[in-house]
Amino acid sequence: MSEQNEQAERSVGEFTLAGPLTTAPPAGYTAPEPDEKWLLPGGFAHVHYGQGSRGIVRPVVMADGFNLGRSDLAWLYAGLDSSYPLLTELRRRGRDVILVGFDERSASILDNARTATAAIHRAVAERLGGTRLTVGGFSMGGLVTRYALALMETQRTDHQTGMYFSWDTPHRGAYIPIGLQAFAHFIPVPNDFARQMTSPAARQMLWRHYDPMTGQNGIAPERREFLEHLTRVGGWPRIPRLLALANGRGDGTGIAVPPGETVLKSERVYPGTTFYAQAQGREVTVAELKRRFPASEKTITTGDLPEMDGAPGGTLRSYGILADALEKAGAQVDLRHEEICFVPTVSAVALRDLDQQKDLYANLDDIAPDESEVDDYMWSATTTPHTAVTEELARWLLDRLPD
Repeated sequence: MSEQNEQAERSVGEFTLAGPLTTAPPAGYTAPEPDEKWLLPGGFAHVHYGQGSRGIVRPVVMADGFNLGRSDLAWLYAGLDSSYPLLTELRRRGRDVILVGFDERSASILDNARTATAAIHRAVAERLGGTRLTVGGFSMGGLVTRYALALMETQRTDHQTGMYFSWDTPHRGAYIPIGLQAFAHFIPVPNDFARQMTSPAARQMLWRHYDPMTGQNGIAPERREFLEHLTRVGGWPRIPRLLALANGRGDGTGIAVPPGETVLKSERVYPGTTFYAQAQGREVTVAELKRRFPASEKTITTGDLPEMDGAPGGTLRSYGILADALEKAGAQVDLRHEEICFVPTVSAVALRDLDQQKDLYANLDDIAPDESEVDDYMWSATTTPHTAVTEELARWLLDRLPD
């Protein structure tokens, strides 16, 4: 029995935290075959012509988001087209959809920006006529294309882009609970979750990162370096119109996750391991980690962080995904809050930083729109999952596409 329990603990980390765009498409949904497939440096692209077109006339370039491993553009197409048919509607309106994928989605944003740059160059080269491009991305894809366009402008390269958009992109950082990050490294064997949390893209995007070597949390060196690279290219492209969409609410209403409350507890496998919602304070316990093989206990604390788990923003099943993995391994799970904030609304619309409680929970209607770094933005009327394509957000974007 002990050998079986040990194997159960070792198996728990074979998962990654991922949003709806990288989950399996709905049963019965099959993405259409692309009209063209491009091989690009560090990635690839699928091209779907607009209705009635036999080539690229009005291109919309969309970059994939963050996860571990290679992009699956058929799954991405399904994710963007099943709950609300965004891609079908784009193509019906005569837009050519160019989905950009990466050989390794967790690679450095700077590396994957080279793939996006190559896709933009090829779209310009193959375009029939002079319609300017629309370029953007979902989650990390928005950062990849933001940097790619800004760098091209710095290098005086004509990207022929009239509009840039980001969809629930962590412009000011994304949030994975510190206790969850620590648990990835508490699992006593190498695992996918730990690889995801220590990947270059995770270190660049996460607002605060847990360092397994020191047991401390803070701003990762890779994030500081990435932000310096962004600053050197001007922060944003200046030629296109900049749009940002957020899956979270903008009225300051967060998610019902009371700070300090137990969100997940495990028994039988990692027995007694408990996670708590982030609360304010100097020495705040966010996780009690316990294992039997080899026996170990660790208390994870934070200091001076706002109440992140319940903040307004696009949600991720962060604790729900871990609970699924624990249950699969045979654990008895007490899951009280499966979804928490992943990309705060203020981050997605580039309006405030995440360090202060008052900024994180601000009613954005009370803030002058010109304080945002983008030209126009839209948040969801209700809290929705990270990168979920809702009719409300999709129609807003479709109505603002340039002629």
